[in-house]
Amino acid sequence: VLDYLVEEVLNGLPAETQEFLLQTCILPRMTAELCDAVTGRDNGQAMLSRLEEENAFLVSLDNERRWYRYHHLFADLLQSMAQQRLADCLPDLHLRASLWFEQEGAVEEAIAHALRGSDLQRAADLIQARGLSYSARGQWRLVRGWFSQLPDSIVRERALLALVRAWLCLSTGED
Repeated sequence: VLDYLVEEVLNGLPAETQEFLLQTCILPRMTAELCDAVTGRDNGQAMLSRLEEENAFLVSLDNERRWYRYHHLFADLLQSMAQQRLADCLPDLHLRASLWFEQEGAVEEAIAHALRGSDLQRAADLIQARGLSYSARGQWRLVRGWFSQLPDSIVRERALLALVRAWLCLSTGED
């Protein structure tokens, strides 16, 4: 199936479309505006519309056709290819996504992209700013997951971040 997708589908697309797919495959969900922010272009809406018209493994997530995702198998293939072809660019793509999500108030996704892009200082900044409120709302598993991806050295050098982790441990009865 993957060979078919590469040979018959992906390789048959224009280079610009292939590049768009590889740059945006890091996004579990996307809008045209988010695609523009990640790719640095202004053709996200046109690309998404074209992919949807061509039934190119794009799934609409809402009735307004604003949010989309790639079919899971296709996304896996694209991510594997992006690791090979765009490895040096992936941290920057994740940073752009993180910045966009933060601006839109989607902190969880902003943190996720900072972590995926290995921008641990940015992730620490976001967790430090919002982690306590997430913990106070009982979202301990989420916050614990964030902390599991941060080195202890980053947590120890930031008093407020250490306080958030201490609150989490106190609230959940963990050490």
